[in-house]
Amino acid sequence: MLKTFFDKVHLVANDRILRSRILFVVFGLGIFRLLSTIPVPGMDPMRLKTLLTDFQFLGFLNLFSGGGLSNLSIVMLGLSPYITGSIIMQLLTVMSPKLKSMYHEEGEIGRKRFIQFGRLLTVPLAILQGFGLLKLLENQQILVPLSNFDFILNLVIITGGAMLLMWLGELMTEFGVGNGTSLLIFAGIVVALPGSIAQFFAAYGVSYFPFISPEVIPTAIGFIIVAVAVVTGVVYATEAERPIPITYAKQVRGNRTYGGISTYLPIRINQAGVIPIIFALSMLVFPQIVSSLLGASTAPIAVKIAGAMTWFLNNSVLYAVTYFVLVFVFTFFYTAITFEPDSTATNLQKNGAFIPGVRPGQATAEYIGKIVTRVTLVGASFLAVIAVLPLIMQTVTGNQMLAIGGTALLIVVSVVLDLIKKVDAQISMREY
Repeated sequence: MLKTFFDKVHLVANDRILRSRILFVVFGLGIFRLLSTIPVPGMDPMRLKTLLTDFQFLGFLNLFSGGGLSNLSIVMLGLSPYITGSIIMQLLTVMSPKLKSMYHEEGEIGRKRFIQFGRLLTVPLAILQGFGLLKLLENQQILVPLSNFDFILNLVIITGGAMLLMWLGELMTEFGVGNGTSLLIFAGIVVALPGSIAQFFAAYGVSYFPFISPEVIPTAIGFIIVAVAVVTGVVYATEAERPIPITYAKQVRGNRTYGGISTYLPIRINQAGVIPIIFALSMLVFPQIVSSLLGASTAPIAVKIAGAMTWFLNNSVLYAVTYFVLVFVFTFFYTAITFEPDSTATNLQKNGAFIPGVRPGQATAEYIGKIVTRVTLVGASFLAVIAVLPLIMQTVTGNQMLAIGGTALLIVVSVVLDLIKKVDAQISMREY
């Protein structure tokens, strides 16, 4: 295994094209980190840090800005508008047969047009999110009150920053290795790890790593063991597939026989990725927004609603159960949108392929749908457990820094696995 690893490193080092792609990704990540350190003027860092801790929506937005929001940088919106636009376009395929046909049936040209619509949708979404974010920061006295001109100028700057990150991510996808958007989010998560580790030791009164008190050692060892087990489980679940055997019918043309090949159709356990967690977090952010907006009101109804929302957010058990159920339901919902057994069965029949023991057509669609439902049940349970795992760890240990799982872990594992596959594909292509 070690020899194989060093052979791959040697091939990468001697492959000029692959080396240039990797260097382009490193250059893009460097530009991203440079942009995330350029702040907008007139901010209060201490109040911002408190708000990021108390306001879950901003912490969620900070994740997809790659840490840009924690510095109130010109790229504070990050890739959130672009990701939101992409998700909306995916959902619109359910309601619009034209968009569905464009994405699934018109080939590469149709997919490019579909992506272009997503880019155009990113602009108004960035303006709306930027406006709301700036108003929130002003109301929380994190930004000094702005004149109308300065407010519009800051809105244009952060909207331009979101579009610049979208363009940078697409360049990294085209000229680099892996998905550029995922790599930018991955970089923001990894950069925050040293600070999280330092806060973990600071919670036990340890300022410097070599001077660890004996009380911290059992907790640290237990944390490492659980972290390794969780990451291993996430890797296996992310890569797990349920193969459906497929056979191509034999065709005789002249003196030659074609087909008769047996292969399989892979059904991934986690087809939805992190999208269900994003949907669930977006739903759970709503009570927090309502509570913050109605908290200053003196109307009796507003006070009661704000109190009910605050009680829900402070009830950790009810919050975790609601989070679990939402992730579970949204996993089935998103899988039903993105994977259509009827289309798969039709394509198999057109290509002369069939599942042994299953009649082509509707019977094949029902068979595939039944398998997808069972596999999605496992994937939904897995995603829901990973989503609430940080809440469970924090409740059991009483330490807010002991959080394993969630969106960040799934993104990191998915990006690393995808990057390894892309590098292996580039190496294999060069060998041939």
